[in-house]
Amino acid sequence: MKMIVTGKGGVGKTTIAAALAHAFARRGFSVLALDTDSIPNLAQSLGVPFEEAYSIVPLSKNEDLVEERTGARPGEGWGVLFSLTPKVDDLIDKYGVRVSDKISLVVVGSIDASKEGCLCPAIALAKAFLRHALLEKGRVVIVDSEAGTEVFGRGLAEKFDLMLCVAEPTAKSMLVSLRMVEMASELDIERSIVVINKVKDYEKAVRVFSRVFDERDVTFHVIRFEPYLTDIERNGWGVDKLPPDGVLLSDVDNLCHRICNMYKLKVRLDV
Repeated sequence: MKMIVTGKGGVGKTTIAAALAHAFARRGFSVLALDTDSIPNLAQSLGVPFEEAYSIVPLSKNEDLVEERTGARPGEGWGVLFSLTPKVDDLIDKYGVRVSDKISLVVVGSIDASKEGCLCPAIALAKAFLRHALLEKGRVVIVDSEAGTEVFGRGLAEKFDLMLCVAEPTAKSMLVSLRMVEMASELDIERSIVVINKVKDYEKAVRVFSRVFDERDVTFHVIRFEPYLTDIERNGWGVDKLPPDGVLLSDVDNLCHRICNMYKLKVRLDV
């Protein structure tokens, strides 16, 4: 099962990605979590102590690694020659963080477009690694993407079974999600689920979704507002510190169950 979690900034996509990783792990799945945000914080959301999480250097910002694997150093300028097929099959073992027995994390990072542009050694390494990770068998892969639609423009949102587009229960946020769902379809991502997050009034949230998406055949899932999340984030803790019977973990667990049922005829997973 290969899925990408998208959404505009501030909607809670990293929180959902982390909670979903733990939900799959509780079901016995081996999970590979990939952080491709330009400001990566999936490690902390997964429960890695914030001092350790802060010290992680993203693959795309590790200039020595990029140069070693592609033959060119980021920022050397246009016209430099570098490999588009660097060796990446050892990066999970060498640069991955073991969050738990079932969850591994690799912080891939993103690219500063103003400095690097869309074609550079760093993004060549990132794309090669993502292709490798998405072709691996026997894992659930959850990618926490860059906020906004940048991920689609750089061609990183490819080869996924499912896109989870996280939105707040507002028309403005839903309209961004609608555009993302359309772009995912153009990239042949098989299915999309709009995850409506931070919901305090279920009926109002559904009405907004129905108005924006009209009669389009798009699945949605509601995550209720979690009052404990503010304290968790203030203390720099991960979603593993949330109450196990709280609304967020319960609703994400239901989402995990839906995804497992949705793909039971396509993907064989060891539970």
